[in-house]
Amino acid sequence: MSEEKKELSKNVAKLLEEIKKLTLVEAAELVHAMEDEFGVTASTPVAVATVGVAPAGAPAETEEEKAIVDVLLSAVGEQKLAVIKALRAVKPELGLKEAKDATEGTLPFVVATGVKREDAESMKKTLEEAGAKVELK
Repeated sequence: MSEEKKELSKNVAKLLEEIKKLTLVEAAELVHAMEDEFGVTASTPVAVATVGVAPAGAPAETEEEKAIVDVLLSAVGEQKLAVIKALRAVKPELGLKEAKDATEGTLPFVVATGVKREDAESMKKTLEEAGAKVELK
């Protein structure tokens, strides 16, 4: 990639400035909305390049075999306050308002991306003990 900054169109520059103003929760919501709207994924294909290509007819890598996963909050449950506290415990950079917005906003909410399976399992356990439903992908 070039070290020089590429000249952006006015529309792109304007959008970029607006995106910079978003909170972390709003940015995650934007990513999900764009994935849904355009049928794409924002995940980085680095893992595919490092793992290699499976031979034809070989089964795809199972969920249990993945070493790096994403943690998604898929449902809050009845104990919303407990889930907000648990969310802040597993993701301390979230403020109270952001954690509350995450539980009230569009689900699934991305709690963490590209984390080790052990860490993801710990996050999942903490959130599920509070009454949330969590997916690992």
